[in-house]
Amino acid sequence: MPTSFEVEGRGSVSCRFNIPDGASYGLALAHGAGAGMDHPFIQQLAESFAAEGIATLRYQFPYMQRGSRRPDRSPVLLDTVRVAVETSLKRFGGMPLFAGGKSMGGRMSSRAMAEGGLDVTGLTFFGFPLHPAGAPEKADERAAHLRKVNVPMLFLQGERDRLAELGRLRALCASLGPRARLEIIPEADHGFHVPKRSGRTDREVIAHLAHLTRRWMEHLT
Repeated sequence: MPTSFEVEGRGSVSCRFNIPDGASYGLALAHGAGAGMDHPFIQQLAESFAAEGIATLRYQFPYMQRGSRRPDRSPVLLDTVRVAVETSLKRFGGMPLFAGGKSMGGRMSSRAMAEGGLDVTGLTFFGFPLHPAGAPEKADERAAHLRKVNVPMLFLQGERDRLAELGRLRALCASLGPRARLEIIPEADHGFHVPKRSGRTDREVIAHLAHLTRRWMEHLT
């Protein structure tokens, strides 16, 4: 099973497959801007997906592979998403394939879909970064490309996410019509952390994200 793939002009990047027995769906899962594919959130999400019968390919962007904290320019990020999807299609066979990721990884997946297409059934976003923290007025600019996405989209968003003012996010999803489904996670922030008073652990929240994603996938297929 491959543990890397090539991004043209940027060399090899690491990847991890998690394919449970009897998997029904596949997901190319991208990390967020500040942490790579082995961040505990991404690891635990992949484990929770496996428990739900969803195979995953999680992968690095080239800047993270180099040990840099500064994301690559958009063309490089988009090329990486495209190669990750192609790699997933080869490995996962005929099962329905989805793409998405945490924050920036989800946004880059949607931009790749909007700017040239991906051979996927749908896109799923774990904390879509609708605008920079404290700058909700930039939401329209960040979201404009979503109108060119022609596959279903699942938005999983924390109630306390400072990168997505809920009123604007709800309006966006309403404007996208039946292509978009929004699930709000009570008391969660952008990283899906929840306070102790919620009565839930972060791991339980992550398992819930995987379950919601599985239900959505089943509804589509």
